[in-house]
Amino acid sequence: MATVHFDGFCVLCNHTVRFLQRHARPGELEYVANPAADQVSVIVEDNGVVYTKSDAVLQLLRHLRQPWPALRALRLVPRPLRDAVYDWVAANRYEWFGRLDVCGSGVQIERDPSGQLAQ
Repeated sequence: MATVHFDGFCVLCNHTVRFLQRHARPGELEYVANPAADQVSVIVEDNGVVYTKSDAVLQLLRHLRQPWPALRALRLVPRPLRDAVYDWVAANRYEWFGRLDVCGSGVQIERDPSGQLAQ
C-alpha cells in the first residue's frame, strides 16, 4: 500500500485525493493530510521508496484502474521539464484553485470581501 502525503489546505490537492479515491484499485492507497501548510510537493511512500513532485504523480498512476496507468508514458519526458511544470502549478495552486480554511476536504474556501479567492 502506498501512502500519499498532501497539502491539506490546498483545494487542488483535496480534489486530487477525491479523484484518486474514485479511481484507485481497492486497498492500494492511503492518504495523510499535512496540517502544516508548508508542503511544496505531494509525497508518495511506496514499498519503502519516497517519491516527490512529478515522480510522485507518475508513481500514483500505477495504483489506478485503467486507463490512467497509460499516462505513465509521461516518464519519457525529462524529469527537469516535468518538475518545472509541477513547480509552476504548485507555486500557483492557491491562487488558481483556492485554499481551505481548515486542513482537510469539504471545508469552506477563503475568499476576500469581493468574492475573489484569497491570496
